[in-house]
Parts: sequence; C-alpha cells; structure tokens
Amino acid sequence: MSSGQETISIETREVTKTYGERAAVDQVTLQVKKGEFVSLLGPSGCGKTTLLRMLGGLEQPDQGTIMLGARDVTGIPAYGRNSNMIFQQLALFPHMDVFNNIAYGLKVKKLPKADIQRQVGEMLDLVQLGDYGRRAVSELSGGQAQRVAIARALINRPEVLLLDEPLSALDMQLRLNMQRELKRIQREFGGTFIFVTHDQSEAMNMSDRIGVMRDGRLLQYATPDEIYERPTDSFVAKFIGDTNLFETEVLGHDVNGIRVECFGNPLLVKVSDGNAVPKAGARHSLSIRNEYIRLGEDATHCLNKLDGHVIEAVYGGANIRYNVQISEGFLVQASVLHQRGASRYSPGEPIQIGFDPEDALLLSEPMHDRVQRAGI
Repeated sequence: MSSGQETISIETREVTKTYGERAAVDQVTLQVKKGEFVSLLGPSGCGKTTLLRMLGGLEQPDQGTIMLGARDVTGIPAYGRNSNMIFQQLALFPHMDVFNNIAYGLKVKKLPKADIQRQVGEMLDLVQLGDYGRRAVSELSGGQAQRVAIARALINRPEVLLLDEPLSALDMQLRLNMQRELKRIQREFGGTFIFVTHDQSEAMNMSDRIGVMRDGRLLQYATPDEIYERPTDSFVAKFIGDTNLFETEVLGHDVNGIRVECFGNPLLVKVSDGNAVPKAGARHSLSIRNEYIRLGEDATHCLNKLDGHVIEAVYGGANIRYNVQISEGFLVQASVLHQRGASRYSPGEPIQIGFDPEDALLLSEPMHDRVQRAGI
C-alpha cells in the first residue's frame, strides 16, 4: 500500500444512489484524509445525508465504490465497518446513566470491567464531563447530551465518525459553543469526522474541507477559504457567504485581467483559478463579495468605479449593509465595517461604488436567469 493510500481515511468513487427516477447522489467522488474534519454542505434534498448514510453502511450505492482506508466496504452493512454515526436525534438510553450509555459498546464486546472503567473515564474527560458518570440522562442539558452521544460514538475508536446535523436542534448560542467543543474533541481525539449541515457558517467555522452539494452532485470540494474566494460557479458563490452576481459580456483580455461589460460599463476583473480565459463575446457570471464593495471616498482609489444612489441602509452591529442602485437599474449590495460615531449614507443619497479587479471573480458558467436587477 502506498503512503498516499495510507493517508486516506474514507473515499467514494463515482458513487450513485437513485430512488425511482431521481438520483439522490449522482456520481460523487471524494477523498477524506485521516484526521480531517470535513463538512458536507447544501440545501435540503441535495443528497448530503444520503451520501453520509452510504459512507456509514446504512444505505448501499447502486453504482460506485466506497473505500474505508484500504478496504473496499461497498455492500458491507454498518455493523461490518469500523465507523459510527450520530444522528439529529441522539437516542441516548433513558434508563441508563451517563457512564453506562458510554460503556454500552464496550460491554457488547465483553471487555473486562477495569478496561471499561478506564476507557469510559478517558472519554468523559475528553468531552469534559468527568464528574457526570452517574448522572441520569434526563438531568442533562442539550449540550451535555450532545457530548455524551459523542463519547458513546467514539468509545470504540472508529476510523470515521459520521455526524448528521447533530447540532440543528440547539439554540444559537449553545450551537456556537458546541461547534467549538466538537472541533476541540475532534482535534484531541485525532480522528476523522464527516459532518452534514445546511448551515454555511457552521461548515466554514469547523471544517478543514467542505463539499458543496446540489441535486445529488458534488459541485466543489475544497478548503473553506478556497470555496469562499474561488467558488466554481454561481450557486457555490451565492450559497457560501454574501455576494453580488451579475451577468457580463467578455470584451477581451490582457496582462491586467479580463475586460467585461457590466451595467453598461467596461470593467476589469479576474478569472477563477484553473478556468480557461473566456472568449470575447461570451457571457459569464461575475461574483463580487459584499464586503469587497467600496463606497464613497473609499471607492475613488479603486480601478472599477460606478455611480448610483443608496436605496437602503441596514444597521447590523459591526457592519452596515447598503443596497445601492446603479444608474442602469442594477442593485449592488455592500457590507461596510461600522465605526462608532461615523456618519452613514442615507437612502436617496448619490454615491460612487468601487472595486478592484482582484475583488471581482469571473465564474466559468453563464448567468442564465440569475441577472440581479433592482427589485429582484
């Protein structure tokens, strides 16, 4: 076995799962390295949970291969794989205390009592519940119950832990706390975690890599910063963070970048890494992150400048979100860092917006019906 294979914890090779006429997962190929925290991200019905269940052996693919380490586990059910899964409903045993919930897997293996005592103690320390062993499950808070479920899943030292939106039922502050806890546990345990979520910020906060899915297909699989800064298409760009998407026509290119026409104005932009330079006359999506838009005096230093007027200014604490209508009727959204005591632009006020070529990314696919106009 090569060293490259040794670093792979789990992978799929062109895996497909269909229900009737619909492909819930459509020829998905991905590799997860040992010790990585990977999130599968996408809207409801995109196939992420079906893919996770196939990784865990709860579903079997119609086509393709699943490898757990160097072992082909395609067709092998969950009990025959060294992996474990945590669901949205934690399903802790209500008649058992915390210790016995965590010890259950070891007792099934008939380990000696001393070994069980030691390993459960280690897991309780890992999830920072060292004094909770004899607590009833009914006495636990939501976050404590989550940590007990994690300890129970990790006690048998699975090669991969699969998590199907386990934080979705928690309130916002507890959810943020558990994100940090889960990442800490994963780091200290040293295992491979694959986490399903529809929450973009959750995936960005926790993951080494993110797989963005839509309609059963894996659109992009990369690090959070790569997905945010260099999305492969307009869906990924819009799904991860806040961005402006516009239709452009390519005018040409030179050493400084790609020249396009947008809003009836010539602009200079960049093309996404790895994509071919588009031909003149081609129509493509242009993505500009809200925070990269400069307003007023800050816009005067930008290479690309456009005139418009403020439609709306929404206070968001650290930032103010502006909607600015460009003269040709396009709506641009900008997120500006708010400084205490600083004046704000008012609705109806004329304003100049600006951005530099490296702040505007020309995507590979055309806009189709995604033209962003005022009022849409």
